[in-house]
Amino acid sequence: MTSAPRPPSLLRESIVFAGRRVARWRRSPIVPVQALLLPTLLLITYRLLVGDSMRRLTGSDSLYRLVPMCALAGALFGALALGLAIPSERYTGILSRFWTLPVHRASALLGTLLAEAIRSVGGGLLITAVGVVMGFRFASGWTIVPFVLIPMAVALVFASLVIAVGARAENNVVLTWLGTGSVGLVFCSSGMAPTELFPSWVAPVIRYQPMSAAIETMRALAVGDPATGWLLVTAGWVLGIGAIAVPLAVRGYRIAAQHG
Repeated sequence: MTSAPRPPSLLRESIVFAGRRVARWRRSPIVPVQALLLPTLLLITYRLLVGDSMRRLTGSDSLYRLVPMCALAGALFGALALGLAIPSERYTGILSRFWTLPVHRASALLGTLLAEAIRSVGGGLLITAVGVVMGFRFASGWTIVPFVLIPMAVALVFASLVIAVGARAENNVVLTWLGTGSVGLVFCSSGMAPTELFPSWVAPVIRYQPMSAAIETMRALAVGDPATGWLLVTAGWVLGIGAIAVPLAVRGYRIAAQHG
């Protein structure tokens, strides 16, 4: 008498697909370069070139804005590499093969997002460690947990948006525009300078755009300022964009897997 086969486990299968994605990153240097090396170099370069000037101009240490900005930049830039991988897997038929496997239909997509979560947390910890070497400190030790989870949440939402676009795109033009927009959000934010230094007509837009809200939340957590207000703004952006991006990613991934 043979035992019945074990029922499929969505979590176990998602972990397997996440491991596959991480293994591919080891063979593709674009992900570690975009997600880890570039943000780290940005942090070091900006700190060395204009850190003292910003301190004299604003009276505060720019490091508490730079570290959050670079952690978020790594989260976004790493997810953009996913946008190049999804069309390639669609054209080569890998997504269709995954769709026909005797596994939960959601496991491949969830595994991809799980890998993105792992990457963003690792990148956030690396950027934070570099910041600590340069003088970055937390007012309370426990705040490092939400500090690192915010880039992870941003990465998951942005990865969903990238998957939604990459699963449908016939070429890289749309992904290029998406990447350009994400770079603009990072560099036109309060991470580069306090919003009070921007022209009055654009300062409110920069102050409340998604990246600035996340940066201000992370800065408040690090220095010990009240963070509830900015956390609510950040959560609103994450949930609002996620409510649109996640269903589009699920539908786009399903169509790409079924039809190639």
